[in-house]
Amino acid sequence: MKKENIPYKIYLEENEMPKAWYNLRADMKNKPAPLLNPATKEPMTAEELSVVFCKDLVDQELDNDTAFFEIPEEIQDFYKMFRPSPLIRAYRLEEKLQTPAKIYYKFEGNNTSGSHKLNSAIAQAYYAKKQGLKGVTTETGAGQWGTALSMACSYFDLDCKVYMVKVSYEQKPFRREVMRTYGASVTPSPSTETAVGRKILEEHPGTGGSLGCAISEAVEKALSSDGYRYVLGSVLNQVMLHQSIIGLETKAALDKYNIHPDIIIGCAGGGSNLGGLIAPFMGEKLRGEADYRIIAVEPASCPSLTRGVFAYDYCDTGMVCPLAKMYTLGSDFIPAPNHAGGLRYHGMSSILSQLYHDGYMEAVSVPQTTVFQSAEQFARIEGILPAPESSHAIHVAIEEALKCKETGEEKTIVFGLTGTGYFDMVAYEKFHNGQMSDYIPSDEELQQYFNKLPKI
Repeated sequence: MKKENIPYKIYLEENEMPKAWYNLRADMKNKPAPLLNPATKEPMTAEELSVVFCKDLVDQELDNDTAFFEIPEEIQDFYKMFRPSPLIRAYRLEEKLQTPAKIYYKFEGNNTSGSHKLNSAIAQAYYAKKQGLKGVTTETGAGQWGTALSMACSYFDLDCKVYMVKVSYEQKPFRREVMRTYGASVTPSPSTETAVGRKILEEHPGTGGSLGCAISEAVEKALSSDGYRYVLGSVLNQVMLHQSIIGLETKAALDKYNIHPDIIIGCAGGGSNLGGLIAPFMGEKLRGEADYRIIAVEPASCPSLTRGVFAYDYCDTGMVCPLAKMYTLGSDFIPAPNHAGGLRYHGMSSILSQLYHDGYMEAVSVPQTTVFQSAEQFARIEGILPAPESSHAIHVAIEEALKCKETGEEKTIVFGLTGTGYFDMVAYEKFHNGQMSDYIPSDEELQQYFNKLPKI
């Protein structure tokens, strides 16, 4: 295959890194619906949110109109330890697939947390420190977010309490130990440490847990601990804002070589990676300056966009968090213990839900054995062992490239490689041993959860 005059890896210089995060909501005609107070069902005020979240983060959460937020210098300095991250041309994959498509991926796994999560973790830890807090609480699924937050908290000398989804806690002991290395305490969720954890264990004995359970526990712990606030690794507007650095860097790298992507693909659990990757491209689409096909890829076992309903729902299983209008499977939906722990969330970011509802992007769901086939194929060709979450995007990128092979179209495909899979070897082992199953919930099963959605 003839190489074009484009390097394998496009790196930005440090002085080319974004100096401000981009707030996609500023260009949305239909803004995401406001968060609602779980008790009164009225829109949450800044004062109410400040009990749970850091004040500066509340301001970012509620601001639908400011297009750019300057990145504080301390955060910019921290970013330089692992950013800018490379945009990689997948020449080897293109050659193997014999496709005329041009494939690029933005690799976010080149830091100890192994994923994009550090982009928001350092921002949230910075604002917690600025507020004079003792520490923060959080949840983690696969463990990338917990790892990223423990790194950020150790940098700012903050205490970090992590509730880790029990199935991941058991499958990924080394991920847990990385968090402890950085000084975090890690508790399997649901636990007996909190009232909500005890209630969930009573109702679902032996459960492997879910992100919704772990969120409830972390929020309860923050509210009952003086000098603590809760921080979240996905879903929220503030997280989408911080993660926009992924898309801003991707766009700057593509612009260097006058590359216009046709298709942009990201895995979708709560929405942080996808929202960050597509932000500047979606902004252009909303302003009518360019057009792109944007595809969200989710697991068939937890298909919030493709099979959920667009409605107000609790963000957590314990129903202590605000209600968000989003595509949801129901707050007490506990997905099968699939191996993409970071995608096991019952809902989707309000921003992405609104954009999907308004027809600005597509969504597909993929069974996990198929995803692992693509993960293994990618690892063998491109040399990076991908996280199961990222492999959802890889699978659809390969599918789209093979469609181009059939039609002869030279489309440019960009996807987000959110992180590495070195802590996911139990999952790879089950795949190799033929012990991996594809549990897909039935319509009847999902309807039971939809029937319990709050009436707003």
